[in-house]
Amino acid sequence: MKKLFKQSYKVTKLQRFKAGTSCFLLLASFLSSAQQKEQDTTKVNQLDDVLVTAVRATIKTPVSFSNLSKEEIASRNLGQDIPILMNFLPSVVTTSDAGNGVGYTGIRVRGSDATRVNVTINGIPYNDSESHGTYWVNMPDFASSTESLQLQRGVGTSTNGAGAFGASLNVLTDSYSKDANGEISNSFGSFNTRKHTVKFSTGLLNDHFEIAGRLSNIDSHGYIDRGFSELHSYFLQGTYVGKTTLIKALVFGGKERTYQSWNGIDAATLESDRTFNPSGIYTDESGNTRYYDNETDNYQQDHYQLHWNEKCNENWSLNLALHYTKGKGYYENYKEDADFADYGLLPVGAETTTDLIRQKWLDNDFYGYTFSVNYKKEKLDLLIGGGWNKYEGAHFGEVIWARFASQSELGDHYYDDYADKTDGNIFAKANYQITNKISLFGDLQFRNVTYKADGVQTEPVDDNFSFFNPKAGLNYALNDKNIFYFSYAIANREPNRTDYEGGSVKPEKLSDFELGWRLAASKIKLNINGYYMLYKDQLVLTGALDDVGSPIRTNVGKSYRMGVEVDAAVRLLKKWSWRPNITVSSNKNKDFVIDNGSGLEDLGNTNIAYSPNVIVGNMLIFQPSDNWSMALMTKFVSEQYMSNIDDQNSKLEAYTQTDFSISYELKPKKVFKSIVFTGLLNNIFDEKYVSNGADYGGGYIYYFPQAGINFLVGMTLKF
Repeated sequence: MKKLFKQSYKVTKLQRFKAGTSCFLLLASFLSSAQQKEQDTTKVNQLDDVLVTAVRATIKTPVSFSNLSKEEIASRNLGQDIPILMNFLPSVVTTSDAGNGVGYTGIRVRGSDATRVNVTINGIPYNDSESHGTYWVNMPDFASSTESLQLQRGVGTSTNGAGAFGASLNVLTDSYSKDANGEISNSFGSFNTRKHTVKFSTGLLNDHFEIAGRLSNIDSHGYIDRGFSELHSYFLQGTYVGKTTLIKALVFGGKERTYQSWNGIDAATLESDRTFNPSGIYTDESGNTRYYDNETDNYQQDHYQLHWNEKCNENWSLNLALHYTKGKGYYENYKEDADFADYGLLPVGAETTTDLIRQKWLDNDFYGYTFSVNYKKEKLDLLIGGGWNKYEGAHFGEVIWARFASQSELGDHYYDDYADKTDGNIFAKANYQITNKISLFGDLQFRNVTYKADGVQTEPVDDNFSFFNPKAGLNYALNDKNIFYFSYAIANREPNRTDYEGGSVKPEKLSDFELGWRLAASKIKLNINGYYMLYKDQLVLTGALDDVGSPIRTNVGKSYRMGVEVDAAVRLLKKWSWRPNITVSSNKNKDFVIDNGSGLEDLGNTNIAYSPNVIVGNMLIFQPSDNWSMALMTKFVSEQYMSNIDDQNSKLEAYTQTDFSISYELKPKKVFKSIVFTGLLNNIFDEKYVSNGADYGGGYIYYFPQAGINFLVGMTLKF
């Protein structure tokens, strides 16, 4: 949940949805008619790719990206969130509020936080429309329903939803299966962590229809005191497969209850009691220190997607999708000595303050459609796509208990706020092969955003943004092993709700230059990529968090991120392989000015907060046989400031984390097709490290310690 809790709005969603999809349905009817005239013999398993064709990069796209396959994800999928499973990708830094990768987790790419990483699921936007955040805790164990994912660094290619300012991540859910199968997976580990997953597929019935699904349950006490997670999720899809047609109806979602652990601890407590959690602390009537046992975050999110993929003929293909997401939940906490007036309460006696328990609710709806049309012939690969999405939500607060009586009714709303956001975009991108060695890439996107909200500033917000985001690039294939590329992209992005709460705010603009070399030889694959990201009015993290743990940002005039990424996969010996990556960067605010209390002070060029200059990932993999696999994985992150003023007291120290994973597959002759045993030993050298923190200014600095050595083991039965 942890989004933004201030709005209330009654809507006529069905009417607007019908109006917005009328042209969509007309286009569908026309293309359906065209398809009946000509069929194609393309293999049906390629139709799944159309779900993400519009937003994914290929080797001919002049951008930097990494792919993770289902098999790579499965080797470490023992209950931790998707960001943690991506920890060893280039330029990635991950965080975990509870310290063990379960519950609230986050990701930064090239120093940009999760609000600036555009996430799509089957091409459908997943970022929360108002906060721009991605909350994987709302979809626990989603990795078990992921076919593959791609992380594009930088602006990347045009996608649906908010613009990418650090990276874009697109996830493809499970493909269909031709044969019936089932799977039972259980894992257990440190901090009473356990995951239970059941999956099934009917296989293709009558060679055309499949029903598949998953149920998951994850529980963990967390490394941090009381940092427990109670997570439930489901995934259900029905698929129709024709000769040139793929239709998918998906329903998936999750329900989470997590104890709040987003406050952090100060330096003294970090030294004396790393697992201390101040959330829920209060003093009872006898003067004893107590902790409220329901200081929790509670949220349910359900997603509905309908996809139609059509291979019209050998040149034309189409993807159309409708989607709807329902989210509702609250966080609850204990407040000491709260003013009656702040909560709309009228005291019975002379008291002006009281202890109370409040709930802050968020109730939202997100719906719309996306489309793409792809034309391929000889030298030209052209794709036209876009989407229209609507967000409507209500933020309201309730007092459910108060120590002293009042004349007001408990449960009455003490605030009622709303938000309404419409986001439409259309883009066209093409790759044209000029010669056998040279190809050109072009990508033009127009995006319009309207946002209305109250409860944010003194006056309601009513903004409209129109953004033009052009991209262009060049690929040069020296030979069949070496490709050089260059691209230039412009991206624009609107502020989020928290930005508006800070006062006057501007949209931000990014110019992204990428230059790279790809080598694909028999024993080595290598990508060296240089980037220069020049920002205007970048919304950088200040270091502070709001009352629900969301990062607070502020505009800076000019800033840049510049660096080099090296990513390789090397076959050392027949049974050994090596996957190193390193990012070396410089991330600066230019001519940074602050108000020091007596006037404005120019600090010159300063380091951008939460932007380490060196990030290293390393995987050494040993496969003694087809059944055995072992990997030693190491992550190094250099020191990073938690504010933008180069305060030496406000730093996260450099750290190195090393994990070890092992898996063994047994193939019995009866009952089960396969039994897979998996083990994961995290932080094997018991490093006492901190991956995240907060700086509120004035010396108020807090840290989020991560777990020392811990383990997870699992067994998967496949039949």
